[in-house]
Amino acid sequence: MKMKILKDILRTLDVLKCIGSTEVEVSGVRADSRKVEKGDLFVATVGTKVDGHDFIPSVIEKGASVVVCEKLPENLDDKAVFVQVADANEALGRLASAWYDYPSSHLRLVGVTGTNGKTTTATLLYQLFGRFGHRCGLLSTVCNYVAGEARPSTHTTPDPLSLNALLADMVAAGCEYAFMEVSSHSIDQRRIAGLSFVGGLFTNITRDHLDYHKTFANYLAVKKRFFDELPAEAFALTNLDDKNGMVMLQNTPASKYTYSTRAMANFKAKVLEDNFDGMLLEMNGREVVVPFIGRFNASNLLAVFGAAVLLGKPEEEVLVHLSALRSVSGRFEVVKSKDGYRAIVDYAHTPDALMNVINTINEIRCGKGRLITVVGCGGDRDKGKRPMMAKEALAGSDQVILTSDNPRSEDPQAILDDMMEGVDVADKRRVLVVVDRYQAIKTACMLAQPDDVILVAGKGHENYQEIKGVKHHFDDKEVLAEVM
Repeated sequence: MKMKILKDILRTLDVLKCIGSTEVEVSGVRADSRKVEKGDLFVATVGTKVDGHDFIPSVIEKGASVVVCEKLPENLDDKAVFVQVADANEALGRLASAWYDYPSSHLRLVGVTGTNGKTTTATLLYQLFGRFGHRCGLLSTVCNYVAGEARPSTHTTPDPLSLNALLADMVAAGCEYAFMEVSSHSIDQRRIAGLSFVGGLFTNITRDHLDYHKTFANYLAVKKRFFDELPAEAFALTNLDDKNGMVMLQNTPASKYTYSTRAMANFKAKVLEDNFDGMLLEMNGREVVVPFIGRFNASNLLAVFGAAVLLGKPEEEVLVHLSALRSVSGRFEVVKSKDGYRAIVDYAHTPDALMNVINTINEIRCGKGRLITVVGCGGDRDKGKRPMMAKEALAGSDQVILTSDNPRSEDPQAILDDMMEGVDVADKRRVLVVVDRYQAIKTACMLAQPDDVILVAGKGHENYQEIKGVKHHFDDKEVLAEVM
């Protein structure tokens, strides 16, 4: 069994008070009281629903040798050492890193944050550096990879213990680089505390997760915090095309770089040709053909290009490898029908992402055929964006079918009623409400004529639908293949 001395794993913590000996041995670090075993260190984190301080007596009964907490109990049990800290979530991140021997310091770890484009950008960096011959790790919404070995992903950014365990596996597997999506939740909840980043990328920021952050200003401040905390020897690469792009660089000690498809920047790109098979781009004065579609993907590829160059790769070689990369599951995936129409599956689940995908489709189809958009909204999430999603869908589509996404604990019809609040009376004739997602996709295919495009938005790579807290198998691409 792996054992560590308490004083050795407390070194990076700001300890307010320690009651007991720091020479005690620790057999594990836990934040879940149900998993505590004899000799473990328990961190009493304060979550959105549960306060770990409530479980201190029970973990001591189970044999926890150390308790790290923000508030010391009134009755201190001498069976355990008590360590008081100002922020238990921060402490957990740092303790997790220490427990796994600081794995991020043995990797060149790059974090990607933003509302849209995180998965594509991080995954393409993973693909790109693999093509350069490096063993790499990836932490993403779709799947985690350790030197080519897939590990299931449940969160955009895992909890600190799972995160550092994965990073430690990457080090053990001989990985040199790791690329990870950094969610706003993980920044705010300090899941990334204690990690050593060599670079940070900002894609964009639009309304999302306001059920958690409450205001856009809070959401923006959390994203900015990631860049504020980068070390001076790291690089910070931001998207100049986003109006808040430069906000990210305001207080960062890291070296500052920009990318843009519209303005002067360190890394520039222009879309020369665009169709449903790919794009011809001009990137820093050189032309490259890529199998990706749309200005938003040109921006993602430019971020990848910029990061690779900042990590020391020659521009020409990066461009050669860029042309061979492949799109990420559920991100603008095109499915062709034998009847002459196309369907596109995309993860777009925010108003801005939906607008970008619809605008891209309309630019390419140049008025040929119609655009039929199938879209819904998730339950137990920001209700304010529901009417906005319907409004964006209608703004660029000829026909809209509103349907279920992941209703979770909510009534699917109630979610669709919220979406209908964004539909003007004059537009109601262009809207169908089909609660069952399978039937909604089937309806879209029945309506489609040659040259039409169907957009199935919102779930992308997900292969389940969560209804009343239960996950049922559901894959938009599978349904399209069956119905087509």
